Amino acid sequence: MAQLIKLYDYISRYESNPFHYPTQYIQLKRENWRKLNDLWEKGPIVSQPESELNEEKNNKFRFNPFSKKNKVKEEVEEQQESNLQLPKTKKELTYYFLNKLFPFQLKWATSTISQVSFTDKNVQNDSYLKFFLQSLPDIYLMMYYPIFSVKNVPIEGEIILISPIGIEIIVLIEKNPNAVIVLNDDRTWLVEEENHTTKIISPLISLKRTEQIVKSILNKYGIQFSIHKTVMSKTNNFLFATEPYQVNIVGSREFTKWHEEKRNLSSPLKSDQLKTMDALLKHCQTTAVRRPEWEEDTQINELL
Repeated sequence: MAQLIKLYDYISRYESNPFHYPTQYIQLKRENWRKLNDLWEKGPIVSQPESELNEEKNNKFRFNPFSKKNKVKEEVEEQQESNLQLPKTKKELTYYFLNKLFPFQLKWATSTISQVSFTDKNVQNDSYLKFFLQSLPDIYLMMYYPIFSVKNVPIEGEIILISPIGIEIIVLIEKNPNAVIVLNDDRTWLVEEENHTTKIISPLISLKRTEQIVKSILNKYGIQFSIHKTVMSKTNNFLFATEPYQVNIVGSREFTKWHEEKRNLSSPLKSDQLKTMDALLKHCQTTAVRRPEWEEDTQINELL
């Protein structure tokens, strides 16, 4: 799973220690997958309906992929294991693990030990966010619509994927599946359907704006890292005579190829990649409050 290092203007654990958490995430994920897989291989496995798999509140086994405290008393572990109902196949087990991992990714992207952000409930149901996180390798560091602070002015950015070999800025477009998106000019594009045509603001505008922000931040820290720009649609095809300069157009026909190329990238995390992440996070806006329990602890300490 890709790593969600920044979500909107929510506080992220990666902000507090950008050179520590990416590696820790990979280690914890691998360790917990190994434990779950070992448990699955022991059997016997009891099939569990999909509806029950999604109802975490009714699951007696609180599987926490990010917890370092998975070592509990043996008798408690045995009881948990006896109550745990896992899927029958390895493929289903993978989906089970990914679905359990997703809420904890959101937790890391919306809180720290001492602070927490108030989050939109719709985030948990964002199909694109879940797709990118669950289908890309954990060497990808993703900023999902971050809000940059430029001269104390908040500016919304597009999706940013930071891989070991470069940055990809992505603008997503999703229209009626029967519609064709026509590249008209730098300011407006057309959405052509069977009975009518509508205009939309060219995604190149926000794409270039995000690129300019990213470039200026990297230049400030003397970081040289390649930047690629992509306009993408999983649902629609694009129609154009000439592809925009230095912009990759990925429509529904090209999407699978793009996705497979990303999935097939094999590389460890790189120093320049982490430096790039650190620089970008320093210039993001963050809105958060102190955790109530942290406030209580502070008050108690002040009284002592």
